[in-house]
This record gives sequence, structure tokens and C-alpha cells, in this order.
Amino acid sequence: MALNLYPDLIPSYEHERMAALQPYQVLGTPGQGVFNEFVSVVATLFDVPIALVSLVRADDVVFIGNTGLPEAAVVPREDSMCSVAILHDGPTVFDNIPSQPCTLVSPYIAQQQHLGFYAGQALRAPDGQPLGSLCVIDRKPRQLSPAEGQLLTQLGLVAQDMLTLQAVAASDAAFDPALRARLDGLVQQSLTRLHTLAELRTHDVDSDATDAARYTAARLDEASYLAQSLHRELLRVLEK
Repeated sequence: MALNLYPDLIPSYEHERMAALQPYQVLGTPGQGVFNEFVSVVATLFDVPIALVSLVRADDVVFIGNTGLPEAAVVPREDSMCSVAILHDGPTVFDNIPSQPCTLVSPYIAQQQHLGFYAGQALRAPDGQPLGSLCVIDRKPRQLSPAEGQLLTQLGLVAQDMLTLQAVAASDAAFDPALRARLDGLVQQSLTRLHTLAELRTHDVDSDATDAARYTAARLDEASYLAQSLHRELLRVLEK
């Protein structure tokens, strides 16, 4: 399947986007440790089997964070809905892929992997150009609630910060090791807190429906707050 069969995947600003992506090419190895840990927490928070951090390159999409889809480390750009997510500001959602598939990409991978739901948030360089996405995927159709949409956006900001940190550290031999250790520690501490919060999801199952809904809303609000706090702290340190 050739990319030129799906021209709508290529935005008018593709040249600028590729220039913005260049510093992040050092992260082109699939399945990196810290990103794998991050998407594992994200998958648990959203109660889905698959979560990915992607970079959308000229001809393909590489999943530098991957939980639940190990057989898809790198896929053609026209086969990935992450190629569509980078075209939008807010979350890109396909809540029933079997009955309402994404028409901008080839349906082959979604059919082969039995995908039912996709929600992706574009990840951007400091100049605003889209680099890739943070996405959550389910094998059955489902809805993305407003609270989940807000959380996905906040976690996308954290993923952006992590991309910047990893790219700078990988390309700059003079990057302050003490600062790197501080930032890594901050990320690990926050991921641990988010993981603990995500694991509390199991307590919803035996609750009264109304109580469970309130509990879920409170848990998502707390996760969103933690993500916002981590983003602010990483941004404050990275901008120094």
C-alpha cells in the first residue's frame, strides 16, 4: 500500500513538521524503557489493553512506547491512525472502528489486530509542530468520556516533555547529569503515583453503580491533577 494513495495524511506544513521532527530522530528505537513504563500506566488508567507513544516519520510510524502491541514496532504511515491524530489539536477518537472505520488510512492493520476503539492525542515540538501521538486502543468499541479526554490531553503534555528530555539528553553529551537524574527521578516518582492510582480501578467493580461512577470520576480527576503537576514541573526545569 503506497502512501500516495492516502494524500490527506500529508499536511500542508509537512516540510516544517519534518524539520521539527529531526531532533527527535535519535529516539527512533521502538519500545524504549521509560516510554514503555509510561504507556503501561496509561493503559491501566484507561482500562485498555494497548497504549502507544508514536513518532510519525516521513514514511512510517515508530512506537517508542508500546504496551499491548509488541508485533507492531514500526508500521507504514498509511496503516496507522496516529498519522491522523497528528492532524488535530484535541483528541482524535474512533469509538467504533468495525462499523465506522477511519477512512484516511488503510483498514488492514485495524482489521488484522481486531481493533475496536482508538483515541490519540497529538504530541508537539516546542514550535507547535506535531511529532507523533499518545494513544489508547481497545479491542472492542467504547466511548471516551470528557474526563478521559481531558486526562489524555494532560498525559499527552507529559509525553511531550519526556520526548524533549530524552531527545536533549541523547543528542547533547554535555547535558548536566545531575539535572538528568533530577528529571528522571521526578518522572519515576510521578509514574509510581499514577500507577498506584490506576491500580485502584479494580475497586470500582464491586461498588454500587452510582458510587462506582463517582469513584471513577474522582480517580480520573486526581490522575489529571498529577499529570498537570508533572507537566508544570518538567516544563519549569526544561525551560531554565
